[in-house]
Amino acid sequence: MLKALQNLNHKDSTNFFLLAGPCAIEGEEMAFEIAEKIKEISDRLEIPFIFKGSFRKANRSRLDSFTGIGDEKALKILQKVGTHFNIPTVTDIHTAEDAKMAAAYVDVLQIPAFLCRQTDLLVAAAKTGKAVNIKKGQFLSAESMQFAVQKIIDSGNPHVAVTDRGTMFGYQDLIVDMRAIPTLQSLDVPVVLDVTHSLQQPNQSSGVTGGKPQLIETIAKAGIAAGANGLFIETHPNPSVAKSDGANMLPLDQLEGLLDRLVRVRQAIL
Repeated sequence: MLKALQNLNHKDSTNFFLLAGPCAIEGEEMAFEIAEKIKEISDRLEIPFIFKGSFRKANRSRLDSFTGIGDEKALKILQKVGTHFNIPTVTDIHTAEDAKMAAAYVDVLQIPAFLCRQTDLLVAAAKTGKAVNIKKGQFLSAESMQFAVQKIIDSGNPHVAVTDRGTMFGYQDLIVDMRAIPTLQSLDVPVVLDVTHSLQQPNQSSGVTGGKPQLIETIAKAGIAAGANGLFIETHPNPSVAKSDGANMLPLDQLEGLLDRLVRVRQAIL
């Protein structure tokens, strides 16, 4: 996947790469604030950085949940962030029609976990020629992801990565099995650990997803120690007022300290 990103900085670094940003694009000012901060940190630490932001949230629990500020408006903000900071950007897509639309604005198309088996979506994403990041379904084993990866490759696109975000265990929790990292790497693709979503507490009685952000550092350190190629971290200046997934996001002012420590873990295992 990384080879397809011409504007990815620090490609020669021995660090993990980072997909980070807000859960959803809430506005231009917020997106620029987050991107600028992460770019500053990642440049200092020589971490390859891809800015993440969903242009639309299509998988909400409740009808009145925030879904976005408008597709084109959000995608144009992502494009503007990428151009201004000279960094690649990634966003989720949910339908085959989304693939072509989003590909005109971003560098990486991300397949949500619940949709990783949707053949038409995977094929449409692959055929755009953009890099594709597939999130492993919470309902699948690591071994099962070979078929999702192969759909992208068989559609003529070798630029694919897989992201693990845990496996559903019981009704309201996710378990992160670090054995999944080497298993997924056996598919010969970069493997990303989605730190913040793996700490979600889904299907709360309120209809709003909960989370355990106090364990972000624990999961991140374990992922790096287990050899993950990249990390996925959602962050926000004030998660308590974030319009989506605030319960499991990392406060932006805590990101630098966390990345400093993760880089040291990475260096220790090389």
